[in-house]
Formats: sequence, C-alpha cells, structure tokens
Amino acid sequence: MESFLFALLLTSIAGISTTIGSLIAIIIKKPNEKYVSIIMGFSAGVMILISFVELLQKGIEASSFLMGHIYFFIGMFIMYIIDVSISHQYEFEEYQSLKNGKLQKVSLLVTIGIFIHNFPEGMATFIASLQNVNLGIILCFAIAIHNIPEGIAVAIPIYLLTEDKKKAFFWSFFSGVSEPIGAILSGLILFPFINDYILGVMLAVIGGFMVYISLDELLPASRESGHEHLSILGIIMGMIVMALSLSLL
Repeated sequence: MESFLFALLLTSIAGISTTIGSLIAIIIKKPNEKYVSIIMGFSAGVMILISFVELLQKGIEASSFLMGHIYFFIGMFIMYIIDVSISHQYEFEEYQSLKNGKLQKVSLLVTIGIFIHNFPEGMATFIASLQNVNLGIILCFAIAIHNIPEGIAVAIPIYLLTEDKKKAFFWSFFSGVSEPIGAILSGLILFPFINDYILGVMLAVIGGFMVYISLDELLPASRESGHEHLSILGIIMGMIVMALSLSLL
C-alpha cells in the first residue's frame, strides 16, 4: 500500500504540473519561443533515452527480445489511435485571431484532447514507480516538464474567451487530473495481479507511449518556432541528464 500511494503521489505531481503552464499563460500570455524549443527538446531527450535504455529493456528481460519489442510497438499503436482520434495542439499564436465561437470550440477540443492524452501517461508513471521508485521519479520529472506547455495550451483559449483567470486555471488543472485517474484505474485493475512479467510488459508498452509522444508531439513542438539548433541541444542535454541519472541509480 505504501508503494501504491507513493506511485499515486508521483503521478499526481506530474499531472498537476499543467497548472504551472496555466500560470505562465495568464501572466505572459505567450511563452518564450527559445524556452519552448529547449525545454520540449530536453523532455523528448529524457523520454526517448529512458524508453530505449530502461523501459524496453525491462520488457525484453521479462519476456523475450521479440515479445518485448511487440509490446513496445503495441504501446506506440495505442498512442497512435488516441492521437488520430483526439485533437491536441500547441499553436499558441493562432488563438489570438480566433473569434469567440471558434475559440470556444478550440478550448473544448484542446482540453478534452489533453485530458485523454494524459491518461496513459498517468499509467506510465504509476507502473514505472511500482517497478522502481527512482525510475518513477525520473519519469515523473520528464512528464511534468512537457505537461507545462499542455497547461498553456488549455489556459490560453479559455482565458482569451472568458478573461477569467480562475476558469483558465481550473480547466488547466482538470486536464492534468486524468493522470492520477489513469494511475488509480490501472492500480485497481492491475495491482492485485502485479508480478515481474506484468511489470515488464507494461514498461515495454509505456516505452512505446513515451517514444510516440516524443516523436509526434514534443519534437515538432520544439522545432516549430524555427530554433532547430536549440531543439537538438535540448535533446542532447536531456539524454545526457537521463544517462547520468541512470548511471547513478
């Protein structure tokens, strides 16, 4: 029960980091492009390295080389289905020119999209934390970093539409709540049956989640402002920090 609660705590921290993004959105409206390039690249670097070096390897150790990769690709396909079904975006500049009707629709779609998109991330942090506390802390950190721009994406259209800081903050918070919800549901369903094989399989699937999110979302977001060199620098920095962290565990 202690490990269950600590895993839930880490997931909650990662999820509600969207509220940091809402505060940035309210205070400065539009984040610094160079900051976004570096921080999104950094998060992608962390998540890509940990997925291939740690999460996929756990799946291979628990099953076999072939099955570990199959579970990994299953994770990628799950995220692909979510991605093509639900819209989520970071085009902050476009919000400024939208009329109220369109803005209301955009704010709803982005909030729902990020809420559903965060659900498997909650499962990822939770399962990783059960397997290894240090691994869970690192994954929590990586997800929290990239949840900040998600909080901005939710808060900006709502704030522009309502001019209500409390509403912008609330809906940004709501979009991140799906992560602890994902953790609780996966815990209630899987916790009684957890063993080394199930953990290995879930970590391989989660590795697929993380790589898909990095390639489809974080990398494009880090490069869309035209600061490609800062983006790749962030990726390298993220990988170095991740490698050093793993070497010290």
